[in-house]
Order: sequence, then structure tokens, then C-alpha cells
Amino acid sequence: MAFNAKKKMDVKILDVDASMQGNLSFKDPVNLRINGSFDGNLDARGNLTIGPSSTVKGDVSGDNVIVGGKFNGKLVAREMLTLLPNSVVEGDIFPARLNVAEGAVLEGRCSMLRDFMNAEELSRYLEVDLNSVLEWAGSGKVPGIKEGETWKFERKSIDAWVASGKISK
Repeated sequence: MAFNAKKKMDVKILDVDASMQGNLSFKDPVNLRINGSFDGNLDARGNLTIGPSSTVKGDVSGDNVIVGGKFNGKLVAREMLTLLPNSVVEGDIFPARLNVAEGAVLEGRCSMLRDFMNAEELSRYLEVDLNSVLEWAGSGKVPGIKEGETWKFERKSIDAWVASGKISK
């Protein structure tokens, strides 16, 4: 297993060439490149690259995600998802913006992230019960704006709130 960590302008660079499984979460921005296989859940702030010879299975989220290899599962790209020419993606993708190169394969469902979500969309985004979202909104625990009888939640504020660890399911 090769694992390199370098500090460059306050962004950690991690290059993983291994076979790994489990759950990984990065609260600080990183430039993470997976060159081997990964099976599990991964939440990265910053940039995530799935290399051309890589296989990743599970629930993955990152700010900017580039897929060059094989991915199977749920993928959330908060800013941009790029599928390179030989990439094969199977599953559900949720990008804010999407760039698909000629030759890339996408089998599954694509739902574009919007800047604002309603309570039902936030419930699905956080994978929590709708009643919990409404309770959090009513008590001010989650950042949101009430417009008439409905709630509106800015995705960037929600991501910052989750990253701060204030969410309690």
C-alpha cells in the first residue's frame, strides 16, 4: 500500500494506491486520488479523483469529483462531476454540474443538485426522516429560510452545517 501525504497551500494531497474498504470522511479540504480499489463510504471535501485503473463501490461524495475508472453506487459532487472517456459509472449520481467526455458510460439515474432544496429534498439529501428536518427547521437547529408555509435550504449552508458536526440524527 502506497500512501503519500503532502501539505500544499493548506490542502492535503493524498495518493492512495491500495485495496481498501470501510468508511472515510475528511472535514478539511484534500486532493484525494484513488488508484486501487475502494469499497465503502467516502466523504471528501475538496477534490477526489478515481484513477483510470481504479474500482470504487459505495456511497461517495466530494466537492469536485473526477471518474476515470469504474464506479458503482451513489455519487454526490457538490460542485462538479467529470466523467473521463474510459470511465464506467453505474448507480445514482447527484452533481451540481456535470461534464461527460465522449466514451464515458453512465448507467443509472442523474439528478442535478440545485442551490436550494425544500424540506423533502433535504430529507433525501441527508437521508433522514422528513419530520426530523421539519423539527430541526422549526427549532433553528438547521440553517433554513421559511417562506410562507414552506422551508427553503441553501445547499452550501447545509453542507457547512453537516461538516461542522452539528447534525444529530
